[in-house]
Amino acid sequence: MSNAGYAQERETTEGKVFTVTGGDWDSIVSGVDPLHDERIVVNMGPQHPSTHGVLRLVLEMEGETVTEARLVVGYLHTGIEKNMEYRTWTQGSTFVTRMDYLAPIFNETAYSLAVEKLLGIEDQVTDRANTIRVLMMELNRISSHLVWLATTGMELGALSMMIYGFREREFILDIFEMITGLRMNMAYVRPGGVSQDVPDTAIVKIREFLDFMPKRLKEYEDLLSGQPIWTARTKGVAVLDVTGCVALGVTGPVLRSSGLAWDLRKTMPYCGYETYDFDVPTQPEGDVFARYLVRLAEIRESLKIIEQALDRLKPGPVMVEDRKIAWPAQLALGNDGLGNSLEHVAHIMGQSMESLIHHFKLVTEGFRVPAGQVYVPIEGPRGELGAHVISDGGTRPFRVHMREPSFVNLQAIPAMAEGGLLADVIAGGASLDPVMGGCDR
Repeated sequence: MSNAGYAQERETTEGKVFTVTGGDWDSIVSGVDPLHDERIVVNMGPQHPSTHGVLRLVLEMEGETVTEARLVVGYLHTGIEKNMEYRTWTQGSTFVTRMDYLAPIFNETAYSLAVEKLLGIEDQVTDRANTIRVLMMELNRISSHLVWLATTGMELGALSMMIYGFREREFILDIFEMITGLRMNMAYVRPGGVSQDVPDTAIVKIREFLDFMPKRLKEYEDLLSGQPIWTARTKGVAVLDVTGCVALGVTGPVLRSSGLAWDLRKTMPYCGYETYDFDVPTQPEGDVFARYLVRLAEIRESLKIIEQALDRLKPGPVMVEDRKIAWPAQLALGNDGLGNSLEHVAHIMGQSMESLIHHFKLVTEGFRVPAGQVYVPIEGPRGELGAHVISDGGTRPFRVHMREPSFVNLQAIPAMAEGGLLADVIAGGASLDPVMGGCDR
C-alpha cells in the first residue's frame, strides 16, 4: 500500500483502490479560517423563556457573534385553518379567535369582514356594531402592546415593567369579561355584527381606564426611557431600515419604526376608521428603541380612538336585520347566572313554529354564503392581518387562509441578528412581538 498525494491506495484483483478519508479537513479549514475551532451551534428554544412562545432559533456562533440564524416554526400548530372547513361560517369565529391569542378581537374582525364581503352585507352592519368593533379592537391593541412591553422588559432585565404591564392588561381583560363573558378567545365579533351589546357597567369601567392609563404610560417612560441599561440594550440594536422591511414584507410597528407611516386604518380604512381622529406614530431609527417608542405612542392614539368611540356609541341593534344571517344576539342569563333566562326561552318558544324551525336550522346548519373569494386586510397589533376566504356556495368555508403578521415578520430575525451579539438576538426577536399561536395557527 502506498500514499498518493491525496489518498491511500492499494492494489486489488479489481484494480487500484483509493481510500479517501477526509481526515485532513481540520488542517485545510484552519489554514483558511483561524476561528474555526470557536464556531459552535446553539439551540435557542423551542422552550426558551425569551422566544415569545415555542419558537426555535438555531444560531451558528463565533464566540459571542452570530454568524448565521435559522428559524424553526410549527411547534404550536393547531390546524385552525383546516378545521374551519368542517364548521359553519359563524362557528369560524370560535376558531380564528384562538390564532393570535393576544389579539383575538382582530382575528374575529378580519374573518367577519371577509365573510360579510362575500355575503355583500358590508353596508348593512349597524353603526353601533361597527363602533363596538372599533372600541374592542383598540382596547385589544393596548392590551397586546402591554404584553409586549411587559415581556420585553422582563427579557432585558426590567422585571418591574412586567408586573406593571400585566397589571394594566388585567384591567382590560376585566372589561372584556364584562362585555363578552370571557377574558380571551371570546368569539365576540361574528359575521353580521357582534354577539351581544355592551352593558352600561362596562362603559363606566372603560372611562375609568381612560382616566388613569395616561398617567401609567408616563410612569413606564420614567422607568425605562432614560434608564442606562435599557437604552444600551435597545438603541442601535437589531436595526432594520425601511428598505429591509418592505423587501421582507414586514408591517406594523416594526415598519413604522423605520420611518414609513403605513397603517391600514388610514390607508385602507374599515369599520369607519376614516371618521376617527388619530395620528400614525413613526420613528426614523429602525432599532429596538424606536419600536418601543412607536408602541407607546400607539397606545396613546388608541386611547384617543376609544374616547371618540364611546362618545358616538348611540343606542341601536348590534346585528344585521336579515334573519337568514343574524345569529341570535339577544342573550340573557337565568337567575342562577347560567344558561338563557326563562323569559328568553319563552320568547323563542312562544313565536310561530316556523320561527323555531328557522332558529334551529340557523344554529345547526348555518347560512349559505355565495361562491367567491375575497381578501380583507386589517391593522393588527403586529401588522397586516389579512383574511383570504373562499366559498363554494355552501354553509361551510371552502378554504380560509390568514396572512398572519407574526409569521411574515419573523423572517426578519436573520437580517437583524447575523453579525450581532447573542444577547441582541433576544432584544431583536422580542422587538418583533411575535405570537407563535398566530404564526403556526
